[in-house]
Amino acid sequence: MRKYWENPANVSAGVLTRAAASVPDRVAIGNIQITPATVLAPMAGVTDTVFRRFIRNLGGCGLIMTEFTSADGVLRARDQKAKRYLHFYEDEHPISAQLFGSDPKVMADAARMVEDLGFDLVDLNLGCPAKKVVKCNGGSGLLRDLPAIGKIFESVRAAIKIPFTVKFRAGWDNEKIICVGWAKMAEDFGLSAVALHARTREQGYSGQARWEWIAAVKQAVKIPVIGNGDIRTPEDACAIVAQTGCDAVMIGRTAPANPWIFRQIEQYNAWLSEGRVGTAALACPAEQRSAVPYDEPSEADRYQMIRTYFEMLIEEELPDAVGKMKQFASWFTHGVPGGAGLRKAIYESKSAPEILARVEQFFEERLCGAGALAREL
Repeated sequence: MRKYWENPANVSAGVLTRAAASVPDRVAIGNIQITPATVLAPMAGVTDTVFRRFIRNLGGCGLIMTEFTSADGVLRARDQKAKRYLHFYEDEHPISAQLFGSDPKVMADAARMVEDLGFDLVDLNLGCPAKKVVKCNGGSGLLRDLPAIGKIFESVRAAIKIPFTVKFRAGWDNEKIICVGWAKMAEDFGLSAVALHARTREQGYSGQARWEWIAAVKQAVKIPVIGNGDIRTPEDACAIVAQTGCDAVMIGRTAPANPWIFRQIEQYNAWLSEGRVGTAALACPAEQRSAVPYDEPSEADRYQMIRTYFEMLIEEELPDAVGKMKQFASWFTHGVPGGAGLRKAIYESKSAPEILARVEQFFEERLCGAGALAREL
């Protein structure tokens, strides 16, 4: 995993270069100000309205995005799933709706509907590597057809007034890295920003993200460039900015496992701005971790986080609340002593209230026991 101290360009006379290392405080995408310049990536099965508001309430996230949604589904009145994907509340602004599809007219009509619903931005998905999406020429499948992408860019841009962005991968495979060329095309067609997941479609989520591809895109266009891929810590967020010059960072799979990541980046940025990174810290990265001033969640914090998210799911009355609780249990209990037993209890539960009761029982027994032991000592 990359760390900020591993890039010599970040270090001058033993001090981390502040301008090079900090995640930007803000970025303007069209007429929308994103503050701070951090983005929750769209993730199927994850970034519904409950999770988005949950992340927003924890603080530090500048822009949230919907799950990627079929443009065809948006236009079919009977597609209740698409309607649910595009449901949002006023406290979610600024928010972007991500669409996928391959028909320029359908994409334009769906984007117009998204604008009418009150979204601040609309985003085109050219990154999803899932086979069922790719075989319909959606997601990263379109990376093999640049003329088709151009027609979609043109149709959607002409149909809406809100900022139009695109999230894409570097290419289909390592033999066809096309990110620079079509980022320029996006700029030429009037898109407001591009987000690059620095992997190919064939990589999926394996291997290491090639941040140098993000740097190449940043050098090629004037519109904002959002960097995505292998950002697991605040240090990684600073490193990708330092190494690529990107205008914002986008975080995906790290967020369900560590929902505090955006707040941690904000806290780390504040610390960097005070200029308190010296030679000793850079020389001893392992020892420096305990001194880094961003919140590391306690067991009580994790309990509060899990309970809050599960209560929000129950309140929202989502049809798949039980499934989501079981899905998120594996992420949220990561690092919790005895977490395997809690996950087993959650998986065996039959209802949302039963799952919540199991969570409360598990943590209250642990926290009360720890409190009693502390008093004895």
